[in-house]
Amino acid sequence: MVATVSQHLADPLPAGGPEVLFASDVNQLIAAADLVRQESKAQPRGGVQVLLQRAMTLLGTPYRWGGTSPERGFDCSGLVSYVFSTALGIELPRVSRDMANSGQRVNRDQLDAGDLVFFSRRGGRIDHVGIYVGEGRFLHAPRSGRDVTVSELDTGYWAGKFMQARRVAGV
Repeated sequence: MVATVSQHLADPLPAGGPEVLFASDVNQLIAAADLVRQESKAQPRGGVQVLLQRAMTLLGTPYRWGGTSPERGFDCSGLVSYVFSTALGIELPRVSRDMANSGQRVNRDQLDAGDLVFFSRRGGRIDHVGIYVGEGRFLHAPRSGRDVTVSELDTGYWAGKFMQARRVAGV
């Protein structure tokens, strides 16, 4: 939700505006506008918020190889495709190695929430994908026997498996 200046004013100016504006009124307006600018920078873009909200509703969904729905379960690329399609109407290729050609390549240190993160579990070619959710974490369907979860990107198993990231247009 985007804040407005009036939400941060103790005594918003009347609709018609005052006839005289005092320096304290101007300072209060400037401070409120600065606060709104700071909040809007901290919040993800609108499409990203919708995408992440949709993705988080799928936490705990069982993994299923070839799965593409909450009812039947998800594999990694089925999860990502489903989230992008249902949240934003963006159609992505079905398999992770094809998804890795979608969008614009992003450096690891420039990841934003909503970016796709790609991994190679067996070495060499991309065979896993997730959605970066911020703060060094990503949402994915890891493997058989595991549910959709959020994992750390920079520590543990996945840290050494990272291959690349992509930013999809329209997010």
